Amino acid sequence: MSELLELENNHLGILDHLPEWDLSDLYHHDEDPQIKMDIADIQKRTEIFKSQYLNIFRCAAWTHQDLENAIVEYENISEKLSKLASYAGLRYYTSLQDQQVLNLYQFTQEKVQEISAELIFFSLDLNQISDEKLKEAYDQNQTILRYQPFIEQIRKFKPHSLSLDIEQTLIKKSLTSSQAFVRLYDETLSRMEFVVDGDVMNISEVVELMSDFDATKRAKGARALGQGLDKNQHLLTFIMNQIIKDKSIEDDMRGYASPWSSRDLSNQIETDVVHILVETVKESYENLSHRYYRLKAKLMNQDKIQYWDRNAPLYDDSSKISWLEARKIVLDSYHQFCPKLAEIGARFFDNYWIDVPVKSGKTSGAFAHPCVPSVHPYIMLNYLGKRRDVMTLAHELGHGIHQILASHQGYLLSDTPLTLAETASVFGEMLTFKHMLKGTQTKDEKKQLLSSKIEDMLNTVIRQIAFYDFEVKAHTMRKEKELSYEDLNKIWFETQTQALGEYVHVDEVIHNLWGYISHFYHSPFYVYSYAFGDCLVNSLYNIYEEKPEGFVEKYTEFLKAGGTKDYKKLLEQFELDPTKKDFWKKGLSIIESLIDDFEKLI
Repeated sequence: MSELLELENNHLGILDHLPEWDLSDLYHHDEDPQIKMDIADIQKRTEIFKSQYLNIFRCAAWTHQDLENAIVEYENISEKLSKLASYAGLRYYTSLQDQQVLNLYQFTQEKVQEISAELIFFSLDLNQISDEKLKEAYDQNQTILRYQPFIEQIRKFKPHSLSLDIEQTLIKKSLTSSQAFVRLYDETLSRMEFVVDGDVMNISEVVELMSDFDATKRAKGARALGQGLDKNQHLLTFIMNQIIKDKSIEDDMRGYASPWSSRDLSNQIETDVVHILVETVKESYENLSHRYYRLKAKLMNQDKIQYWDRNAPLYDDSSKISWLEARKIVLDSYHQFCPKLAEIGARFFDNYWIDVPVKSGKTSGAFAHPCVPSVHPYIMLNYLGKRRDVMTLAHELGHGIHQILASHQGYLLSDTPLTLAETASVFGEMLTFKHMLKGTQTKDEKKQLLSSKIEDMLNTVIRQIAFYDFEVKAHTMRKEKELSYEDLNKIWFETQTQALGEYVHVDEVIHNLWGYISHFYHSPFYVYSYAFGDCLVNSLYNIYEEKPEGFVEKYTEFLKAGGTKDYKKLLEQFELDPTKKDFWKKGLSIIESLIDDFEKLI
């Protein structure tokens, strides 16, 4: 953290009581002998598993008990493997400049990939079971029936599966191909320095500066961000090209119709539904983002606002929210909706399952990592005391609560498809926003909070669909040629301009901000999940306000389902159908109504 910001916030007490996570529920420390003991145990169990079950399900002689035993053991091995990866990953993302941690991360990754390559045969062999034989197993064995969602999801990938030796090679090579470039990107971004008036900032701090009340500071932050990325243009462009090309090669090998097909399949959602979502959101640009930024320009007495003014506070609200106050706001918000959810959320604070402070070598942003059901999730934040930081806490805590509620499903069935994974997080944000809105004392305070929420929703829906549009164009163009820095800048400029509209000035200062959007590197085509989640939650919350009786119970059961039910079946109980355009329009109408409320206050 920059020295000036740290001194200021410490003086205000904002940075008091900031917890760092305790990972001892996974392993006690980086040299914990249990790590190597677990690796040895997993390797031994994997050898036995392979000797017992390789090719058995390609023959007719297997029994239902064979399949049940195989799935249970596969789940046990997979969970223990994921526990290892979770510990190394959590250490890595908070210690990107610690060579000992980097060594541990690489060592663990190599072991995980090595063992995963030995286990891949099981998925391929499950795909060889006939539909008739599998139906018989479902009918006669309750354990196998319980694992049906897991089995059927694997079988969806059957048309895109390759031979065992090729699958194993792809897994082993991933550490020196796509995953290697993702690691290079993370470590490069964490080491970047952004200079503002002689003060050196990291990526989290300079991005935060772009939301400062002082217009001069916002402009300086944006320029510093652009300049810092520009200095690394060759490396960022090279990494982007390699990640896209690597994905394209594998997609072609597997016979996927488009660069986004594999993401849709893993998200358990039809590509047509994604297209309906994207089309509906893009049609709403004018009525939502364009309209809102016109209102904001009017309030700021400008014909157009600058790109870095999009999230600027409307008033000089220099007050910060301490960590203890943020905790109280969020837990109170959850408690008013459902005390049980608040009780689960409190565990993250009481047991140090959360890492909060901004620090050197820590990755930017925030996330909730599910780890494994037999342990618990962990949350990472970069807390600076802003209202948006409180909303981020509410968001990630929602993820954590969701993951705990679904954990009883076990390792193979607790994981929620990405399309539904944002439900609890965005719902938690809405609960916290409504709670804070009720506590506003003045018109200006209400206007400030409304504008902040609208901007968050525009960032979650409009901005993420613009990101998706960027990815579609970049991946499509990469099929024809290697992308230049100028190509990527042009695609970014075009998609941002379209999404933001004529009342936001987009220029060369921000032409390269695609370079710090980590989802482009880590999880191609993930971003539409945020828009899906926001629109879904808007519809759910509208139902909750109109018909609250029985909603909490149905919502909690919805979260507990994890990955055991199809998203359409889960939403049937709320009479919602995401395959229809009206569903998305209904979700977007909630944003429109907030803009209506905001306009009335102007």
